[in-house]
Amino acid sequence: MISGLLEKLRTAFIKDKGSHETSLSNSWLQIILVTSVGVTALIWGVRELRWLQPWELRAYDEMLRSRPAKAHDQRILLVKITEEDLEREKWTISDYTINQLLKKLKSYQPRVIGLYLFRPDQKNLAANLKNKVNIINTCLFSSKGRYEIPPPPNFPIDNVGFSDVITDNENDQILRRSLLFANSTDQKCTTSFSFGSLIAINYLDKQGIKYNFTQEGNFQLGKTIFPRLEANSGSYQHLDAAGYQILLNYRHPDRLADQVTLTQVLDNQVNPSLVKDRLVIIGTTVASLPPAGFYTPYSTLPDQPARMPALFIHAQIASQLISTVLDKRPLIWYWPDWAELLWVWGWSLLGSALAWRWQHPLLLLMVGGATLIVLVGICVSLFFQAGWIPIIPPAIALAMSSISVMAYTNYRTQQQTQVIILQVEKQQEAIAQLNLLLEDKTAIPDPLDLIPQLDTPEKTAGDFLLSGRYKISKILGAGGFGRVYLAKDHQRPGNPTCVIKKLMPARQDTKFLQVARRLFNTEAEILEVLGRHDQIPELLAYFEDNQEFYLVEEYIQGHTLSEELPPVQDVKNELFVIDMLIGVLEILAFIHQHRVIHRDIKPTNIIRRTQDNRLVLIDFGAVKLMQPPSEQTELATVAIGTRGYTPPEQFAGHPRLCSDIYALGMIGIQAITGIPPQELQPDPETGNVMWRQAQISEELAAILDKMVCYHFSDRYQSATAVLQDLKRIT
Repeated sequence: MISGLLEKLRTAFIKDKGSHETSLSNSWLQIILVTSVGVTALIWGVRELRWLQPWELRAYDEMLRSRPAKAHDQRILLVKITEEDLEREKWTISDYTINQLLKKLKSYQPRVIGLYLFRPDQKNLAANLKNKVNIINTCLFSSKGRYEIPPPPNFPIDNVGFSDVITDNENDQILRRSLLFANSTDQKCTTSFSFGSLIAINYLDKQGIKYNFTQEGNFQLGKTIFPRLEANSGSYQHLDAAGYQILLNYRHPDRLADQVTLTQVLDNQVNPSLVKDRLVIIGTTVASLPPAGFYTPYSTLPDQPARMPALFIHAQIASQLISTVLDKRPLIWYWPDWAELLWVWGWSLLGSALAWRWQHPLLLLMVGGATLIVLVGICVSLFFQAGWIPIIPPAIALAMSSISVMAYTNYRTQQQTQVIILQVEKQQEAIAQLNLLLEDKTAIPDPLDLIPQLDTPEKTAGDFLLSGRYKISKILGAGGFGRVYLAKDHQRPGNPTCVIKKLMPARQDTKFLQVARRLFNTEAEILEVLGRHDQIPELLAYFEDNQEFYLVEEYIQGHTLSEELPPVQDVKNELFVIDMLIGVLEILAFIHQHRVIHRDIKPTNIIRRTQDNRLVLIDFGAVKLMQPPSEQTELATVAIGTRGYTPPEQFAGHPRLCSDIYALGMIGIQAITGIPPQELQPDPETGNVMWRQAQISEELAAILDKMVCYHFSDRYQSATAVLQDLKRIT
């Protein structure tokens, strides 16, 4: 033995992954957390720039329109001045006509009358009426490009409300807010009350309900508080919240209130019960006359006018205040900023987790679409309960996080695949060199080099720690190739159990050891990547000690599939076979994606995990090339596999991805027939195994036949294709 040279070649390296189990379990959490935080920060920043506000307001409008319509507000009557009324009055509504209208309505005993008209020449409005207390008139603030419209000269300012409203001018000019109070700098229109709020306050005052302002400055009617709109309320960002504004909780325009016309009232065509004790609001609905109407969330409906008349807008405001106080109709509520931030982050977390769990684009699209529907359902359901929570930011967060994690995982998978492909190339080179060394008849090694080193008692018992950390508990298996141990890792918390595989090279000469070492290292690096799959044992460490190679793997508690197959158990039904095939194929799809061939698919290399009853694939075969032949292994150079499960091309030294599919198909046939694969006879013409004496559906039989075709080109070429056909028949 050339022991001196071997001593120089001996390595003391350990590529330890002792804490990898914890770090790997934390890595996906880190990816999800980092992605979700980054996406949330990006979306929140874009939201602060108000770039999402138009979309959010359109979503708000859509939800508002989709709410079930409520019944008419029975406390309000609208007296409309229409085009027909104006034609009758020759397009001029005189003080006399208005006074006649007021006199007629007063005789029906309304609680409050709101007169929403702008007539610059009005002088004797309500002149002949003795009691004007319950009549509310209006004026208009001056603004840029518009002069002040004063109230009638014979009306006290306490009975006057301003007509001004605030639209979302920067977005779409849609009216979504009520302006209840504002300070005026005008000379005549000096009221602080809006017309809509003043008529509602007066209506409730007649019922003994007074208005007030809390210590925090919030408007209060009776016991009901109307919180004011802030700059960042709801999905608004940096809103001009001047004055006292609340969100306008619309009734559907068709269900606002009872309506009559000026002519109908003057011609005694109105039932007095429609007026008695109601809030009567008088105004024009003619679009060509001031004040002009406003765009509302309902403007896009085909059966609604583009602009809602201002008369209806103030009726909406008054109806909201009155019904909130008397009917407990909820106000539109919204979350504070911190709650909305958590809401967006939560959906970003969910999107990241979904992408990590379902990495296939089509599956992720389906699951993500279903999740998005759930998000919309939650937001719409809460909106029906008057809750306005963000829908666009979390939807974008869900999609962006999913796409980001999927892109990252695909990028990482491609990187890992490139690394594995490089290692596989090195592996094939090492395999070829091992084959040449084993076939080289001229290079006769020292006979002592052919004798594998045996375990010594001090290595398998007592306090001996392999590599200074692994204490052997018992031997799980032994053979000419080496040993499989159950061990305790004394450098990890709790001394967890692990499996150690000792692989002894077939020869101990220098050349063989050099090539075997290279093969071992490349194989271990491949297993390190593959072990990140939940159904492949995780590689915890790998090292060389005394010219022996060790793999330290995760311990899988359970039993092998061989214990479930005949003759140990009865012949299996189709459901068992399909479930078994799908369970293993999902693992093969993963390893084949990385261009790795297992090479030794057989029942004893498939474990039914006790924890969750899932199948786990163990004992990848290429590293066995450094081992001496066993009784079950043929051509122990490049041909690794077990008789009966290994296809012809693999025995010839040219394994392919579909070679694993062949082996799995033979396991399926064994389960359904009860016949070991090595006992099945081939068809003398085609070479395909003959097995169809079992009772089985034609669909499953055809799939198994295609999996075990003699020639590899006639088989399924991917595990994914087999999965698709199996799922189609189930």
